[in-house]
Amino acid sequence: MPNQAADHGIGLAAENRSETTTPTGARAGTSTEVTARSARPPAPTGRADRPGIRLLRFAEALWRPALLLAAVFAAWWLVAALGWMPNYLLPTPGQVWETVIEDWSFLMRNTYVTLYETVIGFILAALLGLGTAVLIAYSRTMEKAIYPIVLFAQVIPKIAIAPLLVVWFGVGLAPKIVLAVLIAFFPVVISGVAGLRSTDPELIDLSATMGAGPWKTFRKIRFPNSLPHLMAGLKVAVTLAVVGAVVGEFVGADEGLGYVLLLANGNLDAALLFADLFLMSLIGIVLFVVVEVAEALLIPWHASRRTGVPLTTS
Repeated sequence: MPNQAADHGIGLAAENRSETTTPTGARAGTSTEVTARSARPPAPTGRADRPGIRLLRFAEALWRPALLLAAVFAAWWLVAALGWMPNYLLPTPGQVWETVIEDWSFLMRNTYVTLYETVIGFILAALLGLGTAVLIAYSRTMEKAIYPIVLFAQVIPKIAIAPLLVVWFGVGLAPKIVLAVLIAFFPVVISGVAGLRSTDPELIDLSATMGAGPWKTFRKIRFPNSLPHLMAGLKVAVTLAVVGAVVGEFVGADEGLGYVLLLANGNLDAALLFADLFLMSLIGIVLFVVVEVAEALLIPWHASRRTGVPLTTS
């Protein structure tokens, strides 16, 4: 038996040696096939087509809202041009555009004020909301103490407390920023708590067994897993911050788009009113796109950010 095993081993070694040294035979044919395959041009990876594909997808996603917006503008122009409504109630798109050109510096100055209030209010709401969400998610005691107060503050109409904020903080930027924070704060807290509590408990237990502390677990596991929920709340909050800033400008303000809106309404200047409304909408859209881009950079791994991933069972 030992002699047979030795003979078998020697035979295998000789076979391997002949396969590696002999240029002909079965192995030679295999190497020829490998050489032929390596000589073929590589299959296209699709990288060269990515910009074109992205452009096509962008156009495909854009043409429907663009078509709807064009139909709305056409109906608006038709109603105003045919005189179905008087121009002091519904100006034509051309009249609105002329107002924007004539009052450009005035509108841009007030747009900057509202944009500044909105951005500062949104940043403060995001920071305070995330901190509150962490306290609620990590402590049941803090949840029972803070959550009812947060809910109570949310259900109070913000326009009702705007005069009180003006009395407390004056007629400057402070009451508008505070109002923007109060309106944008709630969705950040709710989405943050939902995201922090959606982390798989097994991942938390695994990090604990591997010696990770609470801070490292939060930084490596809890916070990254909460980003999809948190970014959804931030996209809602950034649009509500615009509303909060404008509502604050309705009371005791001498600048900002809310002030321009009151001025146009008092003078029955419909063209200025429409131009002001478009600028308000533009601020909200631009800030929403900024948060959307931040979401794409922060969580490219999420299913909602990947193309070709089925999100439904149909």
